[in-house]
This record gives sequence, C-alpha cells and structure tokens, in this order.
Amino acid sequence: MSFWTSLKISSSALFAQRLRLDTISNNVANAETTKTENGEPFQRKDVVFTATNRVPFLANLMLTNRSIGERALNLEGVKVQQIKTDDTPGETVYEPTHPDADESGYVTYPNVNLTVEMTNMLSATRSYEANLAMVEAAKTMANKAIEIGR
Repeated sequence: MSFWTSLKISSSALFAQRLRLDTISNNVANAETTKTENGEPFQRKDVVFTATNRVPFLANLMLTNRSIGERALNLEGVKVQQIKTDDTPGETVYEPTHPDADESGYVTYPNVNLTVEMTNMLSATRSYEANLAMVEAAKTMANKAIEIGR
C-alpha cells in the first residue's frame, strides 16, 4: 500500500466520522423538539457507511490468497452511503399543559435516546482518533524515509 493510498483511506474515514459526529450532535440538540417545521416530532438520524473499493471483497480475497504479496487489496476508503431517518415512534407522555399536546393531552417526544447517542458519539470519536493516528504514522514513516535518503 502506498503512502498516498493510506492517506486517502484515513482521510475518507475522518470525513465520514466527522459527518457522523455532526449527525449525532444534531440528534442530541433536538432530543426535546416536539414539533418541527412539518408539525411532527423530530426523528433521529443515523449515518450509513459503505466501503469504496474498485474490486469486490471476494475477488480481492481470492487474488490475495492465491499469490500473497503479489497483489495488495485494492482499497479506496469509506464513504457515506446515506443519512437515514429512524422512523420508530417516540415516547408519548400525558402533559395537557404542554403547547404541543394533542386534543387528548398527550405529547409525542422525539425518538432520541441520549444514552445511545452518547455511546455513538464516543465510538465516532475513538474512530476519528484512530484514523488521525494513522495519518500521523504515515507522516512519520514518510519523514523517516526522507531521512534515510539523505
């Protein structure tokens, strides 16, 4: 794997995890939003990733197993496939004095679970840090290679 390929893979992962963190932050910020512009409670969003490689995994596996070292995996990185909306219903609470209560006095809250969101945020942060460490390692290896050439 070349220096530039490793940077490309890590940078795509950094971008994807940053978008995931932005999405999680939006979910946390709207955890109590009972009415959006369409009149419904906020629905949490989730980021779906997909690998970007030019050759399917099975073909890569077969080629790599047949001649180890002859052909490296043809990786490109990761990309965001979509940001999907979680359509599970939120919790309904009896609060007749709430401005967004229905005629029966019930308010439907968003389907955002703060424990889940904080766990996802921790996971995204750790993934971001790991990819940042990969970029730093690639830079260090490149600098050592330059020093050897002097």
